[in-house]
Amino acid sequence: MTAILPENFDDKIKNAVKSFWHLRLNSNSNSQEGARGAVISGGNLDGFTHLIKDVVIHCGLPESSVIISGKKRLTIPGYFRPTKIWDALVIYKSRLIAAFELKSQVGSFGNNFNNRTEESIGSAKDFWTAHRESAFSLDNYSNQKSISNLVNKDITPPFLAYLMLLESCDASNSPVRVEEEHFRVFSEFNNSSYATRYKILCERLILENMYSATSLVLSNRTNGLASGDYSSPSTALSPKSLFAELAGKLLAAKEVYG
Repeated sequence: MTAILPENFDDKIKNAVKSFWHLRLNSNSNSQEGARGAVISGGNLDGFTHLIKDVVIHCGLPESSVIISGKKRLTIPGYFRPTKIWDALVIYKSRLIAAFELKSQVGSFGNNFNNRTEESIGSAKDFWTAHRESAFSLDNYSNQKSISNLVNKDITPPFLAYLMLLESCDASNSPVRVEEEHFRVFSEFNNSSYATRYKILCERLILENMYSATSLVLSNRTNGLASGDYSSPSTALSPKSLFAELAGKLLAAKEVYG
């Protein structure tokens, strides 16, 4: 039986992590805006988008079905806003099979954790509400001529994935105090590090059915740049788990839609 993931998958993940650090640190050194310039320049997680493409092709879907570049091509409808640009899309036989949100955080943990949390929840709510309102249905597909011969126009729920690459360092792994002026926070957040908070976030995004799969990739900049070294807090939040679930969705789409 052919493996559902490429044989060299683990090496591809390490290469994606190594590429991230190379692009991120190189951007920091060349940008007048420092770390912010590296973030807004985009492209730091391109290694992961290329891995998405590799997995899609490995599962037998055509290369044309995976979109990893071009703002226009990565744009699909929202519900609370007109459109949303995703980091990668898989569209096969005019059906939205998968969408990816790829995020990273290096430093500035206190300033950005809440923003990342709100973004992930808001994007998911917007996506699934748009899906409920048939934004991704075949009847709403822009090029109706391309689907005129399709007999089965039903569409199963897409696969929505969230991957966070977090810098592993003293600042992200050290306990952080919380404010409890009026009400006590949930006990699991007491003295929790930002790495732990991201773990809880990723777990609860799944628990609340906001994402089909999530992954938390922890990487130290020195070892990550040198060898692509990374870890995940649990098997369920590993990139292999996320991509294995994606592969299952892709294989099912190929079997059902031909």
